[in-house]
Amino acid sequence: MTITNQIHLRNWRADILGGITTAIVSIPLALTFGVAAVKNPVAGLYGAIFVGFFAALFGGTPTLISEPTGPMTVVMTTIAASLTAANPENGLAMAFTVVMLAGLLQVVFGVFKLGKYITLMPYSVISGFMSGIGVILIILQIGPFLGQETPKGGVIGTLKALPQLLSNIDPNEVFLAALALAIIFLMPARWKQFCPPQLLALIVGTLVSSFFFADDEIRVIGQIPVGLPTLTRPTFTVEQIGTIVVDAFMLAILGCIDTLLTAVIADSLTRTEHDSNKELIGQGIGNFFAGLCGGLPGAGATMGTVVNIQTGAQTALSGITRALVLLAIVAGAAPLMKDIPMAVLAGIAVKVGIDILDWSFLKRAHVVSLRATLIMYIVLLLTVFVDLIVAVFVGVFIANMLTIERLSELQSKEVKTITDADDAIYLSPEEKALLNQAQGQVLLFYLSGPMIFGVAKAIAREHAAMNNVGAIILDLTDVPMLGVTACLAIENMVLEALDKGRVVYIVGAAGRTRSRLQKFGLLDRLPVDHLVSDRKLALQKALVELNLPATVAEVN
Repeated sequence: MTITNQIHLRNWRADILGGITTAIVSIPLALTFGVAAVKNPVAGLYGAIFVGFFAALFGGTPTLISEPTGPMTVVMTTIAASLTAANPENGLAMAFTVVMLAGLLQVVFGVFKLGKYITLMPYSVISGFMSGIGVILIILQIGPFLGQETPKGGVIGTLKALPQLLSNIDPNEVFLAALALAIIFLMPARWKQFCPPQLLALIVGTLVSSFFFADDEIRVIGQIPVGLPTLTRPTFTVEQIGTIVVDAFMLAILGCIDTLLTAVIADSLTRTEHDSNKELIGQGIGNFFAGLCGGLPGAGATMGTVVNIQTGAQTALSGITRALVLLAIVAGAAPLMKDIPMAVLAGIAVKVGIDILDWSFLKRAHVVSLRATLIMYIVLLLTVFVDLIVAVFVGVFIANMLTIERLSELQSKEVKTITDADDAIYLSPEEKALLNQAQGQVLLFYLSGPMIFGVAKAIAREHAAMNNVGAIILDLTDVPMLGVTACLAIENMVLEALDKGRVVYIVGAAGRTRSRLQKFGLLDRLPVDHLVSDRKLALQKALVELNLPATVAEVN
């Protein structure tokens, strides 16, 4: 694996143009997320700069644009609020420490090649989680949208304070927020080719505020520091270290999911294939430096990535260019942003929250699957009103249990006990003849497909058919994988048969299935010639041992 991303100069004009374009697109969102998360617009810009630069340099998706995203901002908002409430003096520094630790965790995920496992969760869980994050972002913007500060207590605090917020509405700020939202929603598609709607909303909202509400007390973002950021020293207390680790893990996982899903979109647009593990390493390095410099955490951003690709960018030079352009803006043009109204940023943030909602799945979920719908809404509600980690774990647990139940039902149908030549499974004419000659004294126990733990109950149920037989033939020819629980059920059946003096043959146990039986010591309980590879031969041997005629063929 190469250390840096795929960078060359054969497409440098389009790459640089893509970088400049995406930098312009990033400005309003970075400012909005900075204010929303830590009440500091420059934190959003620093996040866009450092995550974007290092993810482009060391990542595994050349055209991916990385920056603070809506989901990452919501989580960072929650983390910063809780840590600051617990430790007002050092809470914010601790929140940036969480960002650094999350970055290190992402690097670890990439080094140990866990990228392919990160997104292995049901879509209903991802949909509910993302939609829940969208709802949180919208609710948290109610206060700023109405011209007031966001109430303490997150979602619950905002909902409790809703009557007070509605009774103290600032009409001017509501107008500015609504104006920004209307511009983004109503801007003609052909105009978007020349100016991002968020940027137009930012410019128009600021101009309207400056010219028409100059004498009113409109809340603005204020002076933005010019120059390089001040490094944030890792800060934590012994009492809070558990909380910090859990928060960092949550942030890291969300960043991985957000990024890898966007990387898949980039693959589909460019017809290339990203390196998931390398991408996580790049994202981790970027988030570590973002936290170190007081910036918000980031991930792969869908909108910026799509704009980058549509502009013609092909390599990571575009992402690097974008970061450098944003750095130049912070270094020189930051004073021009001090009059941007907070209400305009709230309007932009509300639109981001609306876009995060998985409208496509929300509209169809009840038609596609009632179970998927139930899981999605459980995860959504837990995300909004309880906790993001709880939501994901509960959703994955329920989804996996339902999936295992369905798989077990399907696999249980492949557990068959046969005492005569019926149509339950395919038997050759010779096998049918031998089974008929057994006169019900030979039980053919047939399994097929992967035997997961949910099938053990079906094996135990069929086990009851052994009562009046003298020989059991266990056919594992079509079993590619034997789980521990299923193997224990088979062991119980075989040992009980041996204890009652019955003859037992095992057919077709090979590869991993044979190895699993061997590790359980089951094969050592049987004579060597009772382990055969052919079902007909096992039937012949069983008839001989039961002193029944076996006339189809000679026994070897």
